[in-house]
Amino acid sequence: MKNSYSKIIQIRPACTTSKHLGLLSFNNIVHHCSLGKTGITAFKNESDGATPIGDFNILYGFYRYDRIKLPTTGLAMIPITKNMGWCDAPHNANYNQFITLPNRFSHELLMRNDRLYDICLVLDYNIPNRNSYVGKNKGSAIFFHQTSKKNAATHGCIAIEPELMLQLLPKLNSKTIVKISV
Repeated sequence: MKNSYSKIIQIRPACTTSKHLGLLSFNNIVHHCSLGKTGITAFKNESDGATPIGDFNILYGFYRYDRIKLPTTGLAMIPITKNMGWCDAPHNANYNQFITLPNRFSHELLMRNDRLYDICLVLDYNIPNRNSYVGKNKGSAIFFHQTSKKNAATHGCIAIEPELMLQLLPKLNSKTIVKISV
């Protein structure tokens, strides 16, 4: 069966003085990626700008149907609309989950002008009611998404060039593991 086995995307720091520069290894090929502005950490906290260490499944993704011709993928992909967001308010019952807008609590818009979330994959990090849950204030919206500027730091996500995302997407499925290490 095609794409039925687990695949691993390895993320690690690049050997530079910039903490936010990383390397992505997949299928014996290495690419540059961007990480959180404070690098990789085992002690993630909300708004610390760090990318969490660990092994995370890709749960599903979002995409801008008005901008992207989505290639075939083994991931469930949800078209982004204007009323979609992601809650990053630690004391809200919807913390670190998809929400419908409008919403009065702190959140990220999934439909953005900067193209970062034209393809945005949700990592199984600190998701309520899952084994990955570590608690409130331990980080939310840790995505694997596109970068709008080469080598630009993220707020804790992993970001890659749009062309690379389109090349990777057909090779990914729900068993793909993103392994972030130092």
